[in-house]
Amino acid sequence: MDARSIIAKLRQSEVPTREELIWFAQGLADGGVSDAQAGAFAMAVCMGGLGAQGRADLTVAMRDSGEVLSWDVDGPVIDKHSTGGVGDCVSLVLAPALAECGAYIPMISGRGLGHTGGTLDKLEAIPGVSTQISQDRLEQILRDTGAAIVGATGQIAPADKRLYAVRDVTATVESLDLITASILSKKLAVSPDALVLDVKVGSGAFMKTIEDALQLARALTETANTAGCRTSAVITDMNQPLAPALGNALEVAEVMKALTGAACSPLAEISAELGGVLLSDAGMCDTVDQGCAKITEIISDGRAADRFGRMMAAVGGPVQFVDTWARFLPEADVIQEVPAPKDGYVTAINGEALGLAVVALGGGRQVESDQIDPAVGVSQLLRLGDRVAKGEPLAFVHAAREDAAHRAAATISAAVVIEDRPIAVPDLVHERITA
Repeated sequence: MDARSIIAKLRQSEVPTREELIWFAQGLADGGVSDAQAGAFAMAVCMGGLGAQGRADLTVAMRDSGEVLSWDVDGPVIDKHSTGGVGDCVSLVLAPALAECGAYIPMISGRGLGHTGGTLDKLEAIPGVSTQISQDRLEQILRDTGAAIVGATGQIAPADKRLYAVRDVTATVESLDLITASILSKKLAVSPDALVLDVKVGSGAFMKTIEDALQLARALTETANTAGCRTSAVITDMNQPLAPALGNALEVAEVMKALTGAACSPLAEISAELGGVLLSDAGMCDTVDQGCAKITEIISDGRAADRFGRMMAAVGGPVQFVDTWARFLPEADVIQEVPAPKDGYVTAINGEALGLAVVALGGGRQVESDQIDPAVGVSQLLRLGDRVAKGEPLAFVHAAREDAAHRAAATISAAVVIEDRPIAVPDLVHERITA
């Protein structure tokens, strides 16, 4: 086999065989395929597609290009993945709740991407927390606490790491086949017994329309199930940030409010929905609704918070974090109110613009080498349907400098639409696509 013949096949609208895709994925991983060939492959897939079986074959080939983990634990191994949004810190609520149910959750998470925040960056806003740990340490933490949220090692799906970098500079990021293979090659390398996909739709998501979100959800679930992992998807709303805060430490604060019962949070509602689907798919309850109720109870009575504290201590965080979390989280030097320009109701929120404003404040990366400021961001953001009077705060900006705060405030003011009449607020959950 050789890369040229595989690319030529794709150019002629033929789908490579499973063996050819395995060869190509291994070439991506070990350098046998050049950057030029990787770019040509990505463009050919983007233009012609692979079909359902080809997409599944590429996913498994990329998964098998590196280490596939296995676990010696006494319960089901389950996992969750979000396609990305703003104010989305569900993993930090859901993972400890699932662990309290008796499941094991080795969650391999990522950094911020574009306008969306990264779960690892949020966790590292907690002093002492380290998300880069060895495989042996991960397995020990999993046995001790039931859940661990960590970064991928270089041995997990190396073909995806290589192809993703090429896609980023060749205008092939949007390919449904390549998106699916990228997401699932990493998730399936963890060998979960069940997986739920939180597919976001709306102004703060990568998928702006319900049609695009449905297409992605179906491609992901079909591919993962074909690859042998019981997988369902839930399409959830991202027309406004899930939490009323954006930024790493500020989102951790919202997580702690949800876990300790200080706020009735959409974070808890989405966590219950996703957790209910997972518990049902893993055979840990009879119905999704039973699973939802179980997760809600565990969050409400404080058990999930206690489990979260154990998880953080295991990766270097403060032992008493849950009891005194507010004193551990960093605070910005400048906190500025964003006043409403007129009376009315919040009818639209441009989540992507808000996410980019946080990146500009230093809460995300413009380039890979940027250092993140965990304290900056946006807090107390109004929600869709809220009534506001002129001069009342739409939100508060947390910044390192006053000039940065002024720029972010102007962006937020433009991103929040206020009109005379209220709107019908969209439901948090649009649709379930079950295995």
